Amino acid sequence: MSEVPEVKIYTLSTCGHCKLTKKLLKECNVEYDAVDVDLLGTEERQPVLEDVKKLNPKCSFPTILIGEHVIVGHHEDKIKEALGIS
Repeated sequence: MSEVPEVKIYTLSTCGHCKLTKKLLKECNVEYDAVDVDLLGTEERQPVLEDVKKLNPKCSFPTILIGEHVIVGHHEDKIKEALGIS
């Protein structure tokens, strides 16, 4: 099995698609770094939103970074493909 790339997801704590994405990653036993953007303090939030906009100009959630792959939204097939999971 190939090494799983680093995974970072930007989410909103109340977003159903974000919750599904976290659940999928857990089911696939993938470690990930998640940032619930809406739970950040005002000073922390702005620079994180700037990072999200660089990856996803519409700044929608979830925004998922898997290695060099950026996936916007809960697209199970694209997530698994980027992870190298069939």
